[in-house]
Amino acid sequence: MIQIMRNRNPNTRAAAKEASHERIVSVAARAIRRSGYDGTGVADIMKEAGLTHGAFYAHFASREAMLAEAAGRACAESAAASADAVANVPPKKALETILNVYLSKAHLDNAEIGCPLAAVGSETARQVPEVRRVATRHIKEMVDLLARQSPDWGQPGAHERALVTISTMVGALLLARAVDEPDLAESLLDASRKHLTHIAH
Repeated sequence: MIQIMRNRNPNTRAAAKEASHERIVSVAARAIRRSGYDGTGVADIMKEAGLTHGAFYAHFASREAMLAEAAGRACAESAAASADAVANVPPKKALETILNVYLSKAHLDNAEIGCPLAAVGSETARQVPEVRRVATRHIKEMVDLLARQSPDWGQPGAHERALVTISTMVGALLLARAVDEPDLAESLLDASRKHLTHIAH
């Protein structure tokens, strides 16, 4: 007797595919921050996500498409972390709180769940336009978030300070991760945090 296997409910299949897609993007978002764009391969991502290599093209047209979506996820996670940091603090303490969280040893030691600008910023210029567009949008969002912490938000001075602040934050974290002397790494973060806190007041 031949048994006819009925197709699973289309909604169930769609939900399973969506869950797999989310898992791939989540794994890739951590991988690009940990290993860089060039160090993030499809085979490794699919293996870490618990899926076959062949299933990749059911989710993405290309590796570049995956990287763009993963970059977007990494940026969204970073922006959400910054927003969460200031959600329950007095407005006058918001910028100081962002600086303390961003320029911290915990952030220094956990690149794969931290800011993608510091993790892969130097590689971004060589990526496809979709990845660069994601990075550009995130930078503009972070500049806006920082500018909104200024008493003179909306004025050119607040925007300029935000540009300097984001540049210093990312640069300090990138350099702190680059050096092989822990004391120097912490000094880079401490000096930048103190300077930025000072000019904010």
